Amino acid sequence: MDRVLNFIEKFFKNSKGELNILGKGIKIIIIFIIIRILIKIAYVVIDRTMNRRKKGIFYADEKKINTLSTVLKNIIKYIFYFIGLVMVLDMFNISTSSILATAGIGGLAIGFGAQSLVKDIITGFFILFEDQFSVGDYVKIGEYEGIVEELGVRVTKIRDFSGELHIIPNSNIGAVTNRTRGAMRALVKVSVAYEEDIDQVINILDRVCKEIRDTNENIVDGPTILGISDLGEYGVDLTIVAKTNPMDQWGVEREIRKKVKEALDKANIEIPYPKRVIYDNKS
Repeated sequence: MDRVLNFIEKFFKNSKGELNILGKGIKIIIIFIIIRILIKIAYVVIDRTMNRRKKGIFYADEKKINTLSTVLKNIIKYIFYFIGLVMVLDMFNISTSSILATAGIGGLAIGFGAQSLVKDIITGFFILFEDQFSVGDYVKIGEYEGIVEELGVRVTKIRDFSGELHIIPNSNIGAVTNRTRGAMRALVKVSVAYEEDIDQVINILDRVCKEIRDTNENIVDGPTILGISDLGEYGVDLTIVAKTNPMDQWGVEREIRKKVKEALDKANIEIPYPKRVIYDNKS
């Protein structure tokens, strides 16, 4: 034990008994290792608490819980790192109180520079508490559209279907279109040639709609044939509409198109396409 103390005194302290540069460096490393461990422990506690909320007696929206969990983790991370920074400054005899006093002098300049940061944080809390959107929602924010991967204190991250990740400062979020709240619409237009019997086509489409309605669990209402919606250049357009669970509208549309195509082919109903008639004047 004495050898260990002598080693510490020799290599990590100066003649005054204070930590030298090497000692301070080791202490800083230890401080941030402990902070990382504490953050990990805090994350585990938050995850366990949120999992209990999901399995609790009272219903809790899983997306809201995931969003709240992300925000809490970010806040805890910032708090622990701020504490670590204060400890490092105190180690070098830099008074944090004097820094705060100095901040009062340069507060105006810093305030102008930090306006966007404050706006980001405030807007982030309003988005969370007003429940504008949650992690996992499919949203459109300005020119960006995709799935919300993270709703942070300062930024929101959404990933579009091409795989690109868009990081948007919360203060830049204005109008938000949330496409995962309530039933969504599946809309399919079917075109048939003018020569076909429209009543027969409607009966075929009605059978297809009933078949899909009975087999697809993602449909909330419909599918329903709205009738003739347009007289196009090459054929007659009929519209089929259905209400689906959020994010399932595209899958339902694809199934309707597939079933309709198979049924029309089986009944020899012609789907219109551009035709060119050439007259030979020589004959």
